[in-house]
Amino acid sequence: MRRFQSPRLLLLGFGNVGRRLVEILANPADYPGLADLGDVRLVGIVTRSHGATVDPGGLEPRRVLEDYGRNGGFRETLASDEALREIDYDVLVEMTPLDIPGRGAAAIAHVRAALESGRDAITCNKGPVAWAWRSLKELARERGRALVCETTVMDGVPVFNLVQRCLRGNTILRIEGILNSTTNYVLGEMERGASLESAVAGAQRLGVAEADPANDLEGWDAAVKVSALANVLLGADLPPEQVERESLLTVTPGRIQAAAARGVRLKVVCEAYPEDGRMVGKVNLREIPLSDPFALVSGTSSILRLTTDIAGKVVITEEDPDLSTTAYGVISDLFRVGEGR
Repeated sequence: MRRFQSPRLLLLGFGNVGRRLVEILANPADYPGLADLGDVRLVGIVTRSHGATVDPGGLEPRRVLEDYGRNGGFRETLASDEALREIDYDVLVEMTPLDIPGRGAAAIAHVRAALESGRDAITCNKGPVAWAWRSLKELARERGRALVCETTVMDGVPVFNLVQRCLRGNTILRIEGILNSTTNYVLGEMERGASLESAVAGAQRLGVAEADPANDLEGWDAAVKVSALANVLLGADLPPEQVERESLLTVTPGRIQAAAARGVRLKVVCEAYPEDGRMVGKVNLREIPLSDPFALVSGTSSILRLTTDIAGKVVITEEDPDLSTTAYGVISDLFRVGEGR
């Protein structure tokens, strides 16, 4: 493979996944498979509330982690729009939190600014894919730049790479999956007799659920993932607001246990498919037979079934993902960007 010569990265956002990514880059000897990336250089990390750090010659990853840990952030102050204008970089890595009420506007603006200035863009934020994929992809094409998004669904599992590179020639007819870790964990705990409240609290203790789990329990996170999959793999323009959602808040342990007694499991299933000239998106509770692979997905694991016109049905399963799994999504996208260059 031709090496990607010294890509300079600008990270917007530095949460748990961003820090894990930098930890991996700080220890190249532990990951010999990354040699083909070349000399990856961090030239800037910008956060909304924990400062920024910039070095045009390349930040030293270990020192970045030490400084951030020691000080609880960075000492410089720099806004995202300023960073995008003033820092000389090759690849934007958009890692800011998803803003559902704002329809991903800030992240969309970041990606658009990078592409317009002739840079490649990796988005871990689902907003640009859910609300603006078609326009951003067209902009990337016009500028001759890459726009990739592997981390947006199923962490670092190669969902988009699989379809775009290994299933070429197929048309995706339907997408189904269990894609939200919080609701899958909660349903599993409730099947074992826990109340909804205690199951959610358990997910929060594990770090799976946010302090406010409403986006998960009301189906918003899953709806955004449905939009991302439909827009990229089915060529749709499906915003999350048009995805039918069913709330987990109405589910009782009795309903779950009654399903189990009938030999089925209750799962939150995401799906998207074309019907009568429009794209249908759903996030619904569904009773799954125990013979179905979906019934075996437990805890924070996830699964995706792709129905194709030639290759039939392809199932991808992710077991017990961690921060490295998600950070790998960025690394996978860096390889894609490098191959394009």
